[in-house]
Amino acid sequence: MGKVIRWGILGSGHIAKKFAADLMLVKDARLVAVGSRSMVKATAFADAFPVDHQHDSYEALAADPEVDVIYIATPHSLHYENVLLCLQHGKAVLCEKPFALNSRQTRAMIELAREKKVFLMEALWSAFLPQYIKVQELLRAGKLGTVKSVLASFGFRPGTSPNARLYDPALGGGSLLDIGIYNVFMAMSVLGRPDVIEASMTPAATGVDEQCAVLFKYKDGAMAQLFSTFATDLATEADICGTAGRLKLTTRFFDTAARIEFYPGRLDTLEVIEVPKEEGFGYQYEARHVNECLQKGLTESPVRSLDDTLALMEVLDAIRQAAGIKYAADE
Repeated sequence: MGKVIRWGILGSGHIAKKFAADLMLVKDARLVAVGSRSMVKATAFADAFPVDHQHDSYEALAADPEVDVIYIATPHSLHYENVLLCLQHGKAVLCEKPFALNSRQTRAMIELAREKKVFLMEALWSAFLPQYIKVQELLRAGKLGTVKSVLASFGFRPGTSPNARLYDPALGGGSLLDIGIYNVFMAMSVLGRPDVIEASMTPAATGVDEQCAVLFKYKDGAMAQLFSTFATDLATEADICGTAGRLKLTTRFFDTAARIEFYPGRLDTLEVIEVPKEEGFGYQYEARHVNECLQKGLTESPVRSLDDTLALMEVLDAIRQAAGIKYAADE
């Protein structure tokens, strides 16, 4: 066990609570503070997850000398200002995905972190999950031969309240940034950055993308077909197909619930690849990685670098441009 890393959480909503619960599974981590926009919310959070310091503003949390690193758990549209606030106070930051609303904001966040030599990482938790790591091992071992295609879909019907955020353009709503990002991440992690991007969307009543279909094309002939939706409940699976076989990540491919199925050669043969998993939601894996980075004095993750984050956001920008998805922050 290394030096204990003291965590603060900025935001007190649903994902903040899930992260706090998983942080209890990290031996060298201690949750010491929460920052909310009201003391009522901060106190309510502390009733469920006891912390030494409850702050009624994000500024107070960022200035707390007892905090080493802050997890940003606010809506997409606030990530830019929240991250800059924490970095200005010299706090290491783990920022929930999507990292920002666009690449312009992302560059500014990265530039400040590098200027101040303060740790900053995107909380794209899938990159640290056991099944994703296993998939990468299988690909490196050549189990699929040459990968020719990636198919990924993510969809569910959220309804309205309490999920109004998903449809609010002022909060960066829409299927692409909220759930389609997992499809894009999966394709890029397997095939790299696409050479050609085609995309189309159907808008919700609020104007955000209710559905978004994306096609990646690569110079070597590989393709990725990605679909996200708030209109229907999908199987939410991912297929990685190569000349020697196929890998399938089953329902909820983006989190710990996924099972890896390997189809070598003909598709009538199935091998289920078991991956050891822990209790919890799965956020403990990225939290452990942040702890390790901070204990080593790193300012960037060797697993999920800031260059990786910028590349992902640039591709998301290109998808939005092709599909006609716009936010006020783009102006």
